[in-house]
Amino acid sequence: MEAPFAEIRSEGMRIPVGRRVELPGRGATFVRESGADSGGPTVLLVHGWMASGGLNWAASFDPLGQRFHAVAPDLRGHGRGIRTRRRFRLEHCADDLAALVEELGCGPVIVCGYSMGGLIAQLLWRRHPDAVQGIVLCATTRVFVVGARERYVLGTSANYLAAGVRASRLWPAWHRLAGAPLAAIRPRRRAASVSRWAMAEIRRHDARQMIEAVHASSHFDSRAWVGDIDVPTAVVVTTRDRAIPPKEQGKLAAAIPGATIHEVDDDHDACAHPSFASALVDACLDVSSRVPPA
Repeated sequence: MEAPFAEIRSEGMRIPVGRRVELPGRGATFVRESGADSGGPTVLLVHGWMASGGLNWAASFDPLGQRFHAVAPDLRGHGRGIRTRRRFRLEHCADDLAALVEELGCGPVIVCGYSMGGLIAQLLWRRHPDAVQGIVLCATTRVFVVGARERYVLGTSANYLAAGVRASRLWPAWHRLAGAPLAAIRPRRRAASVSRWAMAEIRRHDARQMIEAVHASSHFDSRAWVGDIDVPTAVVVTTRDRAIPPKEQGKLAAAIPGATIHEVDDDHDACAHPSFASALVDACLDVSSRVPPA
């Protein structure tokens, strides 16, 4: 049954109401879905750093839902995602997604990752190839920090910051706040504008895991194996991106056999704009058309 949509009337944006999904042995996460009755393949939407499933893909739910079954979970430590005292690792996020696909019975999926989510999408294919039938990589790269020295400095700094948050007196209080039960949030108090809703989503993040996510991303490097990807792939390049240079996004596409490029004339916040949603749908249709029949 199609999930109901929450209308943010002031800006005409529709965001599907989400639900908690228990992943055995891993914890509970939060998932928003659209297009469940579309009859199309499932597109697993993996958000970027400091976002949530709803926040990253808000502008894309409606367009995607017309052709696909779109599933957008919150990653661990983000939004209403899994809460844990374990260190944030991109590999754990990929394993969470594989468990979600199994729990929902919606695989194999076209996995679509944005920015940090693109790193996790690559890992999902590498660690759980049977769960993936196609890949769409958006505003992302093979390696976040190219130089070994820069990678060491950024990663070490993030590691110390995370340790400080964990050790501080604020940690237990923050952890309880971030893990507040969903039942305490009343639907009647849902935000009336995109900006207020976005701030509410961001306030749910776990500060320690946000910092650890920077550390994890700074050490990601798929250059040795990304060329082994053997499923249909599309790369959405944000041509005015100041966070991940378009040149690096292009190198990612060039490294994957048969990958197609879909350009969006926008910066790293492109996912918030309708033009990105159009390019995303085109990329997903492209990948879907190249998936071999079951």
